[in-house]
Amino acid sequence: MGNRLPVFVVIVAVILFLIYSSVFVVNARQQALVLRFGEIVDVKTEPGIYFKAPFSFFDADTVQLIENRVLRFDLDNIRVQVSGGKFYEVDAFIAYRISDPRVFRAAVSGQIELAEARLRTRLDAALRRVYGLRDFEAALSEERAVMMREVRDQLRPDATSLGLQIEDVRIRRTDLTAEVSQQTFDRMKAERLAEAERLRARGNEAAQRIRARADREVVEIIAEAQKESEILRGEGEAQRSATFADAYKRDPAFFDFYRSMNAYGTALDNTGTTMVLSPSSEFFRYFRDPDGKDGPAKAPAPAAPAAQPSTGQ
Repeated sequence: MGNRLPVFVVIVAVILFLIYSSVFVVNARQQALVLRFGEIVDVKTEPGIYFKAPFSFFDADTVQLIENRVLRFDLDNIRVQVSGGKFYEVDAFIAYRISDPRVFRAAVSGQIELAEARLRTRLDAALRRVYGLRDFEAALSEERAVMMREVRDQLRPDATSLGLQIEDVRIRRTDLTAEVSQQTFDRMKAERLAEAERLRARGNEAAQRIRARADREVVEIIAEAQKESEILRGEGEAQRSATFADAYKRDPAFFDFYRSMNAYGTALDNTGTTMVLSPSSEFFRYFRDPDGKDGPAKAPAPAAPAAQPSTGQ
C-alpha cells in the first residue's frame, strides 16, 4: 500500500495538469484563437469556459487571446498641407475593433502594435488627401463632419485587410503651424488696422459733413436773425419817426423844447469835450428864455472858433 501511494499521487497530478492544460477562459472583452501547430483551428468569440487539446508546450494546441472591444488609436501632430499651400498640424484618433480574428492573425500575427503602425501610415495619408482638397476654414466649419466621414471611408478598405473594422474617425485639433500662425497673425493685424483706418476715415468724413452742415445752419440762423433784426429795427425807426412827426404836429413848441433838452443833455454830459460857444448863440435860447422866444442878441460876440475836441477839461 505504501508503494502505491506515490504512484497514485503522480497519476492525480498528471490528470490535474492535463485538465489545467485543456481548459481556457474567455471573458466578455476577449475573443480567442485556438492554434494547432501554428494553424487556426477554432475561434471563440463568446465568453465562457472552453477546452482544447493539452500539451501546449509541444505546440499542439495553444490559445491566443485577442481584444473584442472598441479600441482607440490616437495620432498627434500630423503635418498636412491644404489647397492654399499652407501647413497645419492635426490631431486625430480612430475608434476600431478586431472584426475578423483570422485575418488579424494572418496580417499582423495578432499584434495590436503592428496593426496600429499600419493604421498610422494609412490615416496620415487619408488626412493629407482630404485636407489637400480644401482650405483651412473647412476644418472649422460644418464641413468638418464631412471630412471625418471621408477619412473613415478611405481607411475602411485598408482596415478590413487587417481584420479591423473602423467605427469612427475624429479630428480633435486643427491648428496653424508656428510660422503660419505668425504669418496669419500679421495678416489679421494688418486687416484690422486697415479696417480701423477705413472706419476712422468714414468717421472723419461724417464729422466733417456734420460740422459743415452745422456751420451752414449757424450762418443761416445768424443771417435770418440779422435779417429779422434789421426789419424790426427799420420798423422801430419808422414808428419812432412817425411818433416824432405826430408829436411835432400836435405841439411844435414842446417838441422843439424837448429836442433842445436832449441836445443840452448830450452836449453837457461828462464826456471830456470842451465847447466854446457864444452866450447869444441860438443853442442857449432856452437858457435866456424858458419859452425860447428870445431872439439872438443885437451885438453878437466875435465869432468863436468851431468846437474842438479836447483831451482835458
